[in-house]
Amino acid sequence: MKNICLHFSVHQPFKLRNYRFFDIGVDHYYYDDFYNKSNALAIAKRCYVPMNKLLLSLIKENKKALKVSFSITGSALEQFEMYTPEVLDGFKALAKTGCVEFVTEVDTHSLVSVTNNFDEMKRQIQENADKIKALFGQEPKVFKNTGLVFSDEIGEQLVELGFKGVLAEGSDQILGWKSPNFVYCCDRNPRLKILLRNYKLSDDISLRFSNQRWSEWPLTADKYAAWICSSLEKEEVVNVFMNYKTFGEYNKQESGIFDFFKAFVSIIVNNKDVEFATPSEIVKNLQPISVLSVPQYSSNADEERDLSAWLGNNLQRQAFNAINGLQKMVRSVDDAALTRDWDRLQACENLDYMSTKYFNHEQVSSPYQTPYEAFINYMNIVSDFEERLNQYPVSSRFSLLSKEELENEYKKQKELLDELSGVLKKSSETKKKAPAKVAPKKAVAKKAPAKKTVAKKATEKVETKKTAAKKTTASKTAEKKVAKKASAKTTKKTTKK
Repeated sequence: MKNICLHFSVHQPFKLRNYRFFDIGVDHYYYDDFYNKSNALAIAKRCYVPMNKLLLSLIKENKKALKVSFSITGSALEQFEMYTPEVLDGFKALAKTGCVEFVTEVDTHSLVSVTNNFDEMKRQIQENADKIKALFGQEPKVFKNTGLVFSDEIGEQLVELGFKGVLAEGSDQILGWKSPNFVYCCDRNPRLKILLRNYKLSDDISLRFSNQRWSEWPLTADKYAAWICSSLEKEEVVNVFMNYKTFGEYNKQESGIFDFFKAFVSIIVNNKDVEFATPSEIVKNLQPISVLSVPQYSSNADEERDLSAWLGNNLQRQAFNAINGLQKMVRSVDDAALTRDWDRLQACENLDYMSTKYFNHEQVSSPYQTPYEAFINYMNIVSDFEERLNQYPVSSRFSLLSKEELENEYKKQKELLDELSGVLKKSSETKKKAPAKVAPKKAVAKKAPAKKTVAKKATEKVETKKTAAKKTTASKTAEKKVAKKASAKTTKKTTKK
């Protein structure tokens, strides 16, 4: 029996409010509550509520022949609880049918898997798994990453976390001549089975269903079912992975998307050679045909199928490094509000809004007019968030570090102290060898005598004048004496005569 795997991803990030520069350090609330609530209510009305009801009725009508799977992020679950509890009730009802599987998603819908931080990746995945178990009573064994990002390294880490299978993108870059319609296994650990998205058949519904310029428009249920059955003639499984907003949001109800899906399910259920299956059933029942090597990151984003949708320019990379660089500080303080904000700020949509790949920025449904506006607003919030972190004493930042991290920190501090003591030792030795005379003192010593010399010269001049005056007086006195003697001699001569 050939299999069709229908998977729907549900992610609904919190929109950030217009956070201006002078709000930094003053206002620590980052979210546009009015938009988030109105947006959640609108999407629930157009998509989640009617589609959940349709799936539930189709499962019952077709005697549980229809099987689907979901991955739901933590921010979406949080908004369902806050604004639209009827959506959460709908998912719970689907879980009780036994025909719906919930696979694990990165709880924050972040790119933590590409940060080489296994502990943080494990935490975010475990948080989502815990929420699924608490809400729907399932323990997931299959994983779906943000944007279907995958690599050999990520696959190896997933095996360590206990996963049996992973959903990934069936891009031409990693497949080459191979077909996505088989089960593969991870190159680094063959125990992990890989289910690849058939991006052509998936995008035919999610991207092209309402496009009247498409050569195959209108897409009917008969035509689409024929394409799938044709693919399964020589192959094993067709994986159709879509955003849940495909139904009612990206393709409005007026487009006939709900009627299309209902008719398609009816055709497949009545086909004896094809059946719907969940990811866990496929992983359990089908064996991989070969190893799939994915040395570089792949994703389902854009034509490149890489990370460039989120990290393709300097704005995105700077923002990504800024928020992820605070991870250790966040983990070292026990503050629920800070942890909540940090988780929400990691959502990859915040990076997507900064993309400059598109000629028209509205193509990515951005709430900002330009990528630069999105970057400035985001970095203002990150700056305030970092300022809040810095208010904690340094000692508290190391209180929750692991033993290994503390030892590494101790080694770093010891190396710095050793280096500092070496510099001080060299400095003291240099002082001992240096001559006693110091240049600045000589300069001062030279200036002081200069004043004394001027004073001495002035004194010498005065003394010279006094000496000259004395000499003049003495010479006059001597002249007078000589004159007296001369006059006395003349008087004597005259008397003798």
